[in-house]
Amino acid sequence: MKTLFTPPWWAASPHVQTILPFLFKVAKPITFRQRQELPDGDFVDLDWLGQAQNGQPILVIIHGLEGNTESHYVRRMLIEAKKAKLAAVVHHHRGCSGEPNRLARSYHSGDVNDLAYTLGQLKHYYPDSPLYAVGYSLGGNVLAKYQGSTQQNSLLERAVVVSAPLTLGACAKRLESGFSTLYQRFLIKRLQQKMLDKINTTDLTEQMPITKEQLKMLNTFYLFDDKVTAPLHGFTDVNDYYQQASGLGYLQYITKPTLVIHAQDDPFMTAEVIPTQDQLSPMVEYELHEFGGHVGFIAGGWPWKPHFYLEQRVIEFIFSEENTLTEPDGSSSSLSH
Repeated sequence: MKTLFTPPWWAASPHVQTILPFLFKVAKPITFRQRQELPDGDFVDLDWLGQAQNGQPILVIIHGLEGNTESHYVRRMLIEAKKAKLAAVVHHHRGCSGEPNRLARSYHSGDVNDLAYTLGQLKHYYPDSPLYAVGYSLGGNVLAKYQGSTQQNSLLERAVVVSAPLTLGACAKRLESGFSTLYQRFLIKRLQQKMLDKINTTDLTEQMPITKEQLKMLNTFYLFDDKVTAPLHGFTDVNDYYQQASGLGYLQYITKPTLVIHAQDDPFMTAEVIPTQDQLSPMVEYELHEFGGHVGFIAGGWPWKPHFYLEQRVIEFIFSEENTLTEPDGSSSSLSH
């Protein structure tokens, strides 16, 4: 595969790629919020950039673990969508839009139902609008599973999956060693606080699978997913959750054009997330870059004003009618750039 991304000398480190965009965010575009009531009595919030018109292409942005409209990659994608004359909407996972969700359950890496509901609503109210989606990290795994599980019934014309932990168990283990433990610690604290708030909510206390004291001990994703995520969402245990929710096995069933982007140096990943050719549908274009970190892909500029690869690549893929060819060995190569 042709290499499309090369970082500047000052951003070769995967941790610079991962952390710097978080520190130097672009200004947040003005969005307006639409509350979407779900069939089970809960809700998710959609943040719209402008007012969509029926017939106008709509880009659905799916954030990562504990992300939202404030996330650096979401802000940038909203800006580029506007330049490309796409309507754009951020699909928040339950409890991620700044207000706790109503139920004891939350969201997880394999939860395609809420995304499917959002897409169904968009297709209902904007029947003539082609739908596209980009998912980042956890949101990318959800998007990959949606594409593979719905196949020809996917409501998306095209999709882009970025830095997705397609093999959840391996990624959880990766975050238990080295510098990557700092990322785990940061995210686990946020998850623990959300669960603590639910434990302290009278109507939910008895439905929670753990106590406050037990919650404090869950200092890895593996433990948190085993004692909280799995039981709250109907899985037998953490291994059952990881097996059912991981997106890797769904890539071979995708029938709508889908681009998957990974960086080999991603501090959240291991080589186990990298699909073999046999695991890729002919409709999946796979980009594996040597550098890029986790949802980083700084391509130039300077540390205080970096330029990025991802947004332009997403826009390019959405608007390209045919951007892959099949090599004699069956592998996919890029024709662009």
